Amino acid sequence: MSTLLFILPFLIVYSIVVIYAERKLSAFMQDRLGPMEVGPYGLLQTVADLLKLLQKEEIVPAKAELWLFKAAPLLIFVAVFAGFAVLPLSPSWSGSSISTGLFFLLAIVSMDVIGILMAGWSSNNKYSVLGAMRAAAQLISYEVPLGLSVLCVVIVTQTLDLQAICFQQGTHSHIPSYLLGIKALGQTNTWGGFFTWNVFRMPLLFFAWIIFFISSLAESNRTPFDLPEAEAEIVAGFQTEYSGFRWGIIMLAEYAMMLLVSLLGTILFFGGWNTPFPNIGSTLLLADWTTGPVWGIFWMILKAFLLV
Repeated sequence: MSTLLFILPFLIVYSIVVIYAERKLSAFMQDRLGPMEVGPYGLLQTVADLLKLLQKEEIVPAKAELWLFKAAPLLIFVAVFAGFAVLPLSPSWSGSSISTGLFFLLAIVSMDVIGILMAGWSSNNKYSVLGAMRAAAQLISYEVPLGLSVLCVVIVTQTLDLQAICFQQGTHSHIPSYLLGIKALGQTNTWGGFFTWNVFRMPLLFFAWIIFFISSLAESNRTPFDLPEAEAEIVAGFQTEYSGFRWGIIMLAEYAMMLLVSLLGTILFFGGWNTPFPNIGSTLLLADWTTGPVWGIFWMILKAFLLV
């Protein structure tokens, strides 16, 4: 419960930061300044947009299916938010440490497809329906390679417990780990650090990470997989008729999905909450110093932000 209470306000702050960074990066690539007026260097622009969004009138189409129209954004957000319940943020802090946490996460997150179809159909708008069908088709299609890439990690680690997968990428693993799967390169369990990350455990998992990354872009509707929101063709996708608070919920769910798949990728392939510094040579003291519950949260969030 404490994990979810931490995640919800963190999601809002994270979304504000990421949207600002996205706007500034886009402006830099297009030789523009981006947000500059509200606050120093436009730092408060996203906060101002959020306050404006909360004050906007919520308009419901006259012929919309009222209850489905209002419930769809909440279902989309709850499906994504529930996935955070099983993520371990540190060795001693995770929401619900269940032995089938990975299976639960993939199953519950796939429920957002139902919310997307509800949002498109209940809007009574042809563009919303087309956007919902595109989004549903894309999500269902890319869940197959996403699941196969995750299955590669499960086969190697022999567990569905996300906390156990994190432990296996540290110095306390009871399963022998070899660099790139080659015994001649030495056993990496005593080295720790990035040597024990699954992405370097064997070549198969490196290719699995590439497939996971591409599939996660499609799952979160990011470029170049933003066809469900193609503005030139279908206005704004399945959320065309939404405004105000419920439109904000849908956008928050999209950015929450970005963070969720980034945290999942960190756990499966990049050591989770383990320090990246190996227990060898001059980095031994640094590795000991950067290990622990608080440092675990720091490494998890830092790695996830780098993937975002």
